[in-house]
Amino acid sequence: MGISTSERPPRPTRVIAVTSGKGGVGKSTVSINLAIAMAKAGSRVTLLDADLGLANIDVLLGLSPTRTLSDVLSGDCSLNEILMQGPAGVRIVPGASGVQHMADLGEAERVGLMRAFSDLEGEMDVMIVDTAAGISANALQFCEASQEVLVVVCNNPASITDAYATIKVLNQRTRRTRFRVLVNMIQAEAEGREIYRRLLVATDRFLEVALDYAGAIPYDRCVTQAVRRRASVVATYPASPAAMAFDRLAAVAEKWPKPQAASGHFEFFLERIIQAEVMGRHALV
Repeated sequence: MGISTSERPPRPTRVIAVTSGKGGVGKSTVSINLAIAMAKAGSRVTLLDADLGLANIDVLLGLSPTRTLSDVLSGDCSLNEILMQGPAGVRIVPGASGVQHMADLGEAERVGLMRAFSDLEGEMDVMIVDTAAGISANALQFCEASQEVLVVVCNNPASITDAYATIKVLNQRTRRTRFRVLVNMIQAEAEGREIYRRLLVATDRFLEVALDYAGAIPYDRCVTQAVRRRASVVATYPASPAAMAFDRLAAVAEKWPKPQAASGHFEFFLERIIQAEVMGRHALV
């Protein structure tokens, strides 16, 4: 006898942290468009704005949240109460902007905030976490708690240097040994490969980590136009070079290994990820 849809165990949630060594490389734009591209391809996606003190996902998408993660942390509301509906069915968890305390959370506050996600209602296949740029404690812990870390870099010496520094700190702090690299705003595919190669040479020489080339997003004026319209390029200009590159990135990300168990010290969705696996095993007994 088959299992009804309501009785089927939820699939494990893949958590992808999108980070960068410095600002200005298009990290939030990447987070938004990857989330929407994956949702258009059929995944149930939640996008978390984890740049806790300078959140901007809501601004980039033309949304007006009445409550944010700051209200969740203060106990004024639950995580489910601040969820917003975004394009292609993506659920948005808005962060706080201009709130200094949120940018400087203590260890206990960060752990408490992460554990709040175990009560998030509704099933999801993918959680995309848009971290703050750099190596702040908040950004590092969100990366530590994710299964995948996607490092966004562009053709700028400071961007490459800071990306290397971020990878180094994450490796030393969390013992993470694999990172995925996305090169943004390139003029030609060869440029993306060369930037990745330069970063790879440095990590191979000084660190014991593995870098995977996730792909590249071309410089595209349609991205600028979409930002001005407070929309995603994937939804607004689906036939543009950048949108098609994000679609390819989404297809690549779908092939990344799905989580089997908690891996981080303070694993995102600890109960959700493990529960899905355990329920799946029980269904087979």
